[in-house]
Amino acid sequence: MTNQPSNLEAQLLALRQEGEKAIAAADSLELLEELRVSYLGKKGQLGALLRSMGQMSAEERPKIGAIANTVKESLQTSLDQQRAALESVKIQAQLEAETLDVTMPGIFRPQGRIHPLNGIIDRALDIFVGMGYTVAEGPEMETDYYNFEALNTPPDHPARDMQDTFYLPDGNLLRTHTSSVQIRYMEKEEPPIRVVAPGRVYRRDNVDATHSAVFHQIELLAIDEGLTFTDLKGTIKVFLQEIFGELPIRFRASYFPFTEPSAEVDLQWNGRWLEVMGCGMVDPNVLKAVGYDPEIYTGFAAGFGVERFAMVLHQIDDIRRLYASDLRFLQQF
Repeated sequence: MTNQPSNLEAQLLALRQEGEKAIAAADSLELLEELRVSYLGKKGQLGALLRSMGQMSAEERPKIGAIANTVKESLQTSLDQQRAALESVKIQAQLEAETLDVTMPGIFRPQGRIHPLNGIIDRALDIFVGMGYTVAEGPEMETDYYNFEALNTPPDHPARDMQDTFYLPDGNLLRTHTSSVQIRYMEKEEPPIRVVAPGRVYRRDNVDATHSAVFHQIELLAIDEGLTFTDLKGTIKVFLQEIFGELPIRFRASYFPFTEPSAEVDLQWNGRWLEVMGCGMVDPNVLKAVGYDPEIYTGFAAGFGVERFAMVLHQIDDIRRLYASDLRFLQQF
């Protein structure tokens, strides 16, 4: 490059011609930005040419300065026009890509259904929460203490034979009932309490039409001063009538290690008595295990299998259908 004015003027005019041609050929906004930086940026080609003006005479500088401004304005105008054109093309492409053809068939997405087990759990919890109970949950992998000992079932207790348990190598076990949740809750809270505990439980059982090694329970517990078996019966009666309607209910004497007295609850369904729940007054030893004074507080507990309720209400003949994930079965609910 020479420092002669005529030569610099020619270079400026050539730069404008080259730049306008390159800008007009730019086919993307990204490329256009690169051209702007190349020609008009702080370290661009126009700036490089103007830095040589310091060697010119005072008479030559105004003329070259005027030409440089004309070149800059011309290039900037070309950039603005091309940017507007490219943005218009981009918007039009987006509109065409996002156009909805209402004549095309839609994509069918089958409507989801609530699983019958979840439906029973939701209904039961709604009823108990409406009675003032709090929903509580706990771990499915439990210690022997929470699953048995704190529930008045020491290691040599014969009641352990009633629940064939999955023991784990580390000495823990898979909980056989959600009663362990009640113990954990009572350890943290002071009476009065009303809690309902839903969850999955495990027992070593032969799988057939009415038995499963994995199933679901809902258990409730109330502790307060002056609670009696009458309070228990009234609570269960209201709950069962909300679920099954106005049907005859009876209580039969039974045995559970953590309640005394204990009872089984039967419902007259389709002309026959059907066992649906177990219940009883909380054994004083259970109250002592969590630090409650049985001379002051009494309580009652009850529990039922969710699968049993679902099979009765929906007339399901095989418990295994509830776990098969067969859409033909689930779409009926």
